[in-house]
Amino acid sequence: MPAADPARRDRFLEGLRGGGRLMGILNVTPDSFSDGGRFNDPEAALIQARRMAGEGADILDVGGESTRPGFEPVPEAEEAARVLPVLEALARHLPEMPVSIDTTKPGVARAAIGAGAVVVNDVWGFQGDPGMADAVAGTGAAAVLMHNRDRADPALDILAELEAFFARSLRIADDAGVPKERLVLDPGIGFGKTPLQNLIVLKRLRRLKQLFDLPLLVGLSRKSTIGRVLDGRPAEGRLFGTIGADLYAHHAGASALRVHDVGVHRDALRLWRAIEAADG
Repeated sequence: MPAADPARRDRFLEGLRGGGRLMGILNVTPDSFSDGGRFNDPEAALIQARRMAGEGADILDVGGESTRPGFEPVPEAEEAARVLPVLEALARHLPEMPVSIDTTKPGVARAAIGAGAVVVNDVWGFQGDPGMADAVAGTGAAAVLMHNRDRADPALDILAELEAFFARSLRIADDAGVPKERLVLDPGIGFGKTPLQNLIVLKRLRRLKQLFDLPLLVGLSRKSTIGRVLDGRPAEGRLFGTIGADLYAHHAGASALRVHDVGVHRDALRLWRAIEAADG
């Protein structure tokens, strides 16, 4: 079984302690909601990866299957064929950069780790495919466990739902032998939640962090909740709203932000830190 490079894995995990980490999104899909089709070709993906690395990304998240609302599932072989050439190119040309694989399939996760990924980003938090936790345990990878639901329920106490979901995910991880110190939680903004529930989750991030004592990754970039707040703004017009929401998430305890636009987020976080450090 392939093994994740512990040095790059731990560099990412240790960086989370300081907060303000940025995960650059690299979708190699034809149908992702914001950038689908732009980076399908490995050469185009590598150019974008280098751009994000130069702008200060701490990790790159490679995905070969869209998870937007109404997405069409991709067979495992097709997903692997999309991501593996990109991961191999990243390993050759950006060998120090930590890379995560955004997948729900254990077979893709193992192959991706063999090609250089060190983190598995599972949008079903080990509760989709029962083999995912074993794949992570067997390879020594870190994992992002995201909250998800098949559909939104406006009557749901969304905070209680997240707490119960993550408690189950952590039990599954423990049973499989995945150490807690290799785990990151993601509240899943935009996944199985109403727009109001998404905002409530963001407002209560600190509660989640205190409850589970684990780093939080938040993915807000260009999502529909931002568009709704901004009177129906389309994805390409949500950058400033994304930055505002991400700065709130950073203030509320997020250790890392998953973003399309790395450079502007790095600038915003630099200003945030400079203000916090000012003394006079």
